[in-house]
Amino acid sequence: MLIPYKNIHLNYEILNSNPLAPYIFLLHGFTGSSNDWIEPSKYFLRNYNIIAFDVVGHGKSSSPDDVNLYTQEEIVEQLKAIIQFFTQDKVILLGYSMGGRIALSFAVRYPDMLQGLILESTSAGLLNEDERKSRYESDLKLTEYINSHSMNEFINYWVNIPLFTSQKKLNLSESISDKKNNNKIGLINSLKGFSTGRMNPLHKHLHKITFPTLLITGELDTKFTTLNKDLNKNIITSTHIIIDDAGHNIHLERLQEFAQTINNFLIKHFPA
Repeated sequence: MLIPYKNIHLNYEILNSNPLAPYIFLLHGFTGSSNDWIEPSKYFLRNYNIIAFDVVGHGKSSSPDDVNLYTQEEIVEQLKAIIQFFTQDKVILLGYSMGGRIALSFAVRYPDMLQGLILESTSAGLLNEDERKSRYESDLKLTEYINSHSMNEFINYWVNIPLFTSQKKLNLSESISDKKNNNKIGLINSLKGFSTGRMNPLHKHLHKITFPTLLITGELDTKFTTLNKDLNKNIITSTHIIIDDAGHNIHLERLQEFAQTINNFLIKHFPA
């Protein structure tokens, strides 16, 4: 379902409805969509309203030509519009990878709007300027690849990068098919506007997060597990859980363990 925002439309899907219950908003990763959360949400506790959001340039949300609509600050405002469309109460955010960067950016910009935060395989950005420049240049090369290849070719390339090696044992046909429905312009502009090399690092703002926060990483994803150990030191209210035999996309690789970890967090901090 679409809501207007400026001159674009943003799509959301209601995955569970529970009148007067708290809201959990789910944010997917790059090349994903709200569909990524349909199966995982079936295992979440039912005493919550669960809303999945298609980030601009993905899924059924608009894929505008204007790169300015894909920046860190702009996407945070788009998420705010989605949340306020549903409720004025404090909510819980759950973000995966790129969606985690959005959720964390929102958390330090609007901490008073949140009661909880769940981050799966998330970073707070890059502090080193050389690393930021290198990452952005790498993402620009990726946009050139997207532009010069079919969507089928790009997605087949993307799901085979080293970050997703641990997923090779899974049947990804449905997930891959869904990714191929994305818009080229949307993916290209997402990389240009919200590359990790372009986002403002969030490290010096982490003290603003004073509500319960859950950090989840996969044992096999050593890079993000290390990053989240540091996040755990700097977010005083956080807990870091490492899921055995899982890589970057834990909700795909270890769905039941992922859902149980989230349910345990919700029961502990937000008992119904």
